Amino acid sequence: MDKRLFLHDIIDVCDMMNETTLIGTFFKYRQKAIAQYATQAEAIQNKVLQQLVAKASGTEWGKEHQYRAIKNYQDFQQRVPVQTYEEIKGYVDRMRHGEKDVLWPGQVRWYAKSSGTTNDKSKFIPVSKEGLQNLHYAGGRDAVALYLQQNPNSRIFSGRTLILGGSHAPNYNLKHSLVGDLSAILIENINPLVNLIRVPEKKIALLSDFEEKMEKIARVAMDKDITNISGVPSWMLAVLKRVMELKGTDNLAEVWPNLEIFFHGGVAFTPYREQYKQLIRTDKMHYMETYNASEGFFGLQNDPTDPAMMLMIDYGVFYEFLPMDEFDSPNPHVVPLTGVEVGKNYAMLISTACGLWRYMIGDTVKFTSKDPYKFIITGRTKHFINAFGEELMVDNAEQGLARACKETGAQVAEYSAAPVFMDADAKCRHQWLIEFAVMPDSVDKFAEILDNSLQEINSDYEAKRYKNITLQPLEIVVARPKLFHDWLKEKGKLGGQHKVPRLSNSRDYIEEMLSLNH
Repeated sequence: MDKRLFLHDIIDVCDMMNETTLIGTFFKYRQKAIAQYATQAEAIQNKVLQQLVAKASGTEWGKEHQYRAIKNYQDFQQRVPVQTYEEIKGYVDRMRHGEKDVLWPGQVRWYAKSSGTTNDKSKFIPVSKEGLQNLHYAGGRDAVALYLQQNPNSRIFSGRTLILGGSHAPNYNLKHSLVGDLSAILIENINPLVNLIRVPEKKIALLSDFEEKMEKIARVAMDKDITNISGVPSWMLAVLKRVMELKGTDNLAEVWPNLEIFFHGGVAFTPYREQYKQLIRTDKMHYMETYNASEGFFGLQNDPTDPAMMLMIDYGVFYEFLPMDEFDSPNPHVVPLTGVEVGKNYAMLISTACGLWRYMIGDTVKFTSKDPYKFIITGRTKHFINAFGEELMVDNAEQGLARACKETGAQVAEYSAAPVFMDADAKCRHQWLIEFAVMPDSVDKFAEILDNSLQEINSDYEAKRYKNITLQPLEIVVARPKLFHDWLKEKGKLGGQHKVPRLSNSRDYIEEMLSLNH
């Protein structure tokens, strides 16, 4: 039987019913399970750890670290050291060449090429069959489950979903083995029924040339009844603007009147929020932040009025947290989920069903509640500015920019910042390269508000700015249109999950960008 015809038959039978209400009944079991996060977190996480250790006990890694002797978290912590990619790179490369039972049982055929930074040396994150279902697809299903719980009158299944993805390539020419953007791996392996409601079709979604892909997606999607969109805000914005150009309108709601939700992740939404509000001018539009990375799907916004995300604790991920104030300590006090403190900044460690063990993902988080565990992403362990002891995090930057935009009427499209260690007058400062979607009335005023806001938000920055002794007022360099786009293109990193490094302790990135700013 033709699955497409079968789907249409169902819709015809239910033509007087809300298809979303009908399909939504299948999500209720997850809504009930997620409700247990508030009271059963410790038990859920302990179960996850036991299952992971038992599953991997026969692997090379499991034997090296005596997994069969691990009875509890304390044993696990003592036997398994904290890992970065550099420590597991050798294992991963052997897995990519086809070796079995190395970090995870069996042969792992898919590898997500990490795009969290623009480093020349990419990371290749294993994606097992279990990981694909439990770490990645589970997050997408639960995003829908939570959205339907919040919006019982939703009709998202009455139309199409627009999903942006990257591209993939053969992995060492091994049969059925792929390497590339996680989003491409997900699209490649997605349930065929989803393809019936997804836009664009696979051959367009997986194109490697982002500019060609953007054009084709826009032309295919513009005449479809799109009810929901999913992707990275920066790349989705480019597609939506092109759709509106093709349709000759400045309001996307006129093109897709039934559009109601944007599931977004990959980069902070704050710099883009106002732009989306101006592009999609309808009261029924919703936004849900997700925390999905190459390593797994970790968080969902369960309350539209609260920017914090709920930690998803039953996905085959065991979480630990390293306090950032002990980051450089030789023996930091790493704690499990139940040991975290609200308001404290942590580097996140994960052990997963993809064979990552006590792995430092590179993101920093701060918890806002513990019943359930909710958090905000504060930045990256390597993406901050601490050249003079100011400890400026990405979360600080986002808050400061939001305030400066609000008070000057500006909109920020992209930005990156780095220290100026000493200029011709022996003065140190932070230099911000900002591409404005809408220019502020005064760049100097914008800079002043941003600088003052950072001092209010961050006491270390405030101390270093005291009387201009250590740090001078920050400097803003206005970037030409599409500067960041062209920089990413030059590095072969357009589209997918690739991101602009927001803050850097060195000037390597910003000097490359400045050289193109003409």
